[in-house]
Amino acid sequence: MTCFVDTSAFLAVLDRDDANHSEAKAVWRRLLADKRRLVTTNYVLVETIAILQLRLGMRAVQAFNDNVYPVLTIHWTDVTCHDKGMTAVLAAARKKLSFVDCVSFDAMRQRGIRQAFAFDKHFREQGFDVLASAP
Repeated sequence: MTCFVDTSAFLAVLDRDDANHSEAKAVWRRLLADKRRLVTTNYVLVETIAILQLRLGMRAVQAFNDNVYPVLTIHWTDVTCHDKGMTAVLAAARKKLSFVDCVSFDAMRQRGIRQAFAFDKHFREQGFDVLASAP
């Protein structure tokens, strides 16, 4: 089975100070042990790397690149997915619903992915099965 991985999950796994770190580590280990196909978008990668660099520094970026990136399948966002994400975020007009999330939702729907590893309530609101306890 395939599982989409969101920025919120990557950050929780890598940041020991994250409130969801313990749960995230357990879920991550289970996903790897079960040899699940882990999918994300290039937009999530950009967002994750930027936040890691800002919050935790280049060591964290290096750890992400060396240990996490190799086990991921990347959905490379095309112009159609980009445009659908922009349309969705503008239509929602909600300050806390991000453009990257809207692109992720479209990418998941395109690929028939129902499960998400995320600590972001928007995945559950969009009807996806969330493996982590989103607020």
